[in-house]
Amino acid sequence: GLLALREGPLLEAALRALPRRPDVVIANATGRDHPRGAGLALHVGAELDLPSVGVTDRPLLATGAESLFIEETEVARRVRTQPGARALVVHPGWRTELDTAVDLVLAACRGRRTPEALRRARSAARSLRAEQGG
Repeated sequence: GLLALREGPLLEAALRALPRRPDVVIANATGRDHPRGAGLALHVGAELDLPSVGVTDRPLLATGAESLFIEETEVARRVRTQPGARALVVHPGWRTELDTAVDLVLAACRGRRTPEALRRARSAARSLRAEQGG
């Protein structure tokens, strides 16, 4: 229900602890495809005043084939980053237009299905879980 309230402060603290402020945040989260119109990607970007983009495997509320809508507003887009791979859902977040978000995600994928930053974060999380026995 309230992912931004649960995980937002941790994500914000991690981003603030970086030695260099990022140019943009790519989060495994939604933007405006959310029951309250603002998912974690949008919240974190707004809190840090950084452009942000959300990337998910499927839409939360939005419907459509390639362009995903809530009512008549396009809130996300399905993007196939590799031939034959399952499409990602790209959500513009804070101070990011949809076309820019799509371009950024495609550039960040570097020939893979998901953006490099998300792959590295998932790998680090798996390693930590394994070290902690869980």
